[in-house]
Amino acid sequence: MSDRIRLSAQIAPESGGLRLDQVAAQLFPDHSRSRLQSWIKDGSLTMDGRTVRPRDTVYGGEKLLLDAELELQGDWKAEAIALDVVYEDHALLVINKPAGLVVHPAAGHQDGTLLNALLHHAPDLARVPRAGIVHRLDKDTTGLMVVAKTLEAQTALVAQLQARTVTREYECVVVGVMTAGGKVDQPIARHGTNRQKMAVMAGGKQAVSHYRVINRFRAHTHVKVKLETGRTHQIRVHMSYVHFPLIGDQTYGGRMRIPPGATPQLISMLREFPRQALHARRLELEHPDDGRLLRWECPLPQDMVDLLTLLREDGELGE
Repeated sequence: MSDRIRLSAQIAPESGGLRLDQVAAQLFPDHSRSRLQSWIKDGSLTMDGRTVRPRDTVYGGEKLLLDAELELQGDWKAEAIALDVVYEDHALLVINKPAGLVVHPAAGHQDGTLLNALLHHAPDLARVPRAGIVHRLDKDTTGLMVVAKTLEAQTALVAQLQARTVTREYECVVVGVMTAGGKVDQPIARHGTNRQKMAVMAGGKQAVSHYRVINRFRAHTHVKVKLETGRTHQIRVHMSYVHFPLIGDQTYGGRMRIPPGATPQLISMLREFPRQALHARRLELEHPDDGRLLRWECPLPQDMVDLLTLLREDGELGE
């Protein structure tokens, strides 16, 4: 990735009367409006050679010149942490995240995160905000994540996520026997008293999850969940809200349910499953460059395969 962006464009007459930042966003669509605003403010984006303000009105015919340096974003350090790369090109990186890997540095997790691993794998990501991370998976959730390798790709992926055109399908194993699939459309916000938790709360951000049954067992269900939105802990909160919490979820899980007469192996698995049984199975999006549809699918991790094997041996329920 080059350390500088140099672009120019002429404002069309019909754009007269609009704000400069509006017009800049139309002329340089590979960059977000907020980023363009900051470049206008620091003088990297000029109009007819003059430093101007984002709110200034244009008349049409002016020439915009963008000459911006890509600055290092944050002071995180690169670490040689192995990544399971599913796909990579100049714009995108898709990985299969393992359980136990924190995505982004935070209090208590300054290193050893996915972000640190990304900076080692692709050092140019130091010039992309959050090292190109545009969505997250919880520490103990496994599966597919996409990372933007350029500013342009990041802008495009964020726009797709906001437009809800990215397909994200998960598989999970829940406590209880579901009779049918359904939809949860309940707002999610940070818990009123426990700030580490999220909860369904009036006034929260809209959150929509669609779920359907893959397999029923004597006291559990294997479920597919498709996200419309991407709120923190969304699947875990929504499944708990409809009284089907995820196996192994220490934060939102309910009472453990062990089928009568279960084998010692199954009892041990249910009691000791080390994380929420949740995996990001399928990801589908448009490539930022040419709009072609890309799809990836990632098999279930071994711990969930073993869990489902024991549940199947214990007894499946028919339709």
